[in-house]
Amino acid sequence: MRPAKESPNAAAAAPLRALLDGIDTLSRLDGWLGVGCLATLTTLMLAEVAVRALSNVFPWVPADINIAWEYSSYLMAATFTFGAAMTLRAGGHIRVTLILARVSPATRRWMEVVLAALGTVLCGFLAWAMAYFTWRSFDAGQTSVSSGTLIWIPQVFVTFGIVLLTVQFVARFIQAALGLPLEDVSMRAGHVAE
Repeated sequence: MRPAKESPNAAAAAPLRALLDGIDTLSRLDGWLGVGCLATLTTLMLAEVAVRALSNVFPWVPADINIAWEYSSYLMAATFTFGAAMTLRAGGHIRVTLILARVSPATRRWMEVVLAALGTVLCGFLAWAMAYFTWRSFDAGQTSVSSGTLIWIPQVFVTFGIVLLTVQFVARFIQAALGLPLEDVSMRAGHVAE
């Protein structure tokens, strides 16, 4: 039996640790949903290519999958937003560390707190705006012109991913303020090719 891995949030008080570990679990779920969307997107594009190739040989096969491009755009947007929270926690977002690398640990911690607060505010506004946009689409019964899909359905997935990124920024703010590790290396890919 393997020993349990210690949480990066182990130094936090028990209720706060449970909250931060819960957010980390949601971020992992977020990442897996992103993987599912990417796999579905890849499958849809491969099916589109196969149908197109088969239509050149068999005249009775349709020339394309009429929803492929529309649904691919939905899946691409969901992939980006679903992967964002886990990427933030794993330390995978692009950062300019030119200044952070040259300041004292106390100044760096203060800067991380400010930057996490700024990220929370900006992503919170984006989450609110996307939720409002989604609600308006739902309320109006808006549908896609090409497929008749209710637009609010793919928008909900994108909104969910942005909300989870906002929650991860809140967790990062708390972790930075308490001096806890900001990144969970266990969420990183084991190899560059992963």
